[in-house]
Amino acid sequence: MFDLFDAPLIPGLASQADLVSAAEERSLVDAIDAQPLSPFRFQGWEGKRLTYSFGWNYDFDTGEVARAAPMPDWLVDVRKRIAIFAGLDPGHLVQALLIRYDVGAGIDWHRDRPIYEHVVGLSLGAPAVMRFRRKHGDRWQRVNLPLQPREAYHLSGEARHEWEHSIVEMQEVRHSITFRSSSNRGRSLLIE
Repeated sequence: MFDLFDAPLIPGLASQADLVSAAEERSLVDAIDAQPLSPFRFQGWEGKRLTYSFGWNYDFDTGEVARAAPMPDWLVDVRKRIAIFAGLDPGHLVQALLIRYDVGAGIDWHRDRPIYEHVVGLSLGAPAVMRFRRKHGDRWQRVNLPLQPREAYHLSGEARHEWEHSIVEMQEVRHSITFRSSSNRGRSLLIE
């Protein structure tokens, strides 16, 4: 997402429309719904969104990282395309998190865990708004990134480390696939 002068809204934030076709989107949504999705858990609290991980899984109740099921073939092609968009080696994207946001589900303000570096996602289904904020003096600086169906986004550098992000509660069902690379800190935990 860029402003009128082709500068990113936030350094390190990029997006690309139509990473997949409408037919591919339907297939991906069906594949996500076919997984054993379960409610997101965070320190004993259960969220409204449903998730499933491939590659690696971060347990928010214990703070531990564990190996998850390997990425299936249908996800490997998406990972390759999203890596090309982000300028990354597909093999560096070690985790894929599938999410289904039912009506009323969103994500509160957060930064991804420091074991991960690049965060590259694909928005599917209903449009969404990804919000960004960071403390600037005694005020919050805020930016919104509208995400259309089939749109990819990439958080790196300043957007990844200095800004928190959230997803506004959904009015319609939305799905997403979020790929993450490991950070230097994460590599020591994600030894294969």
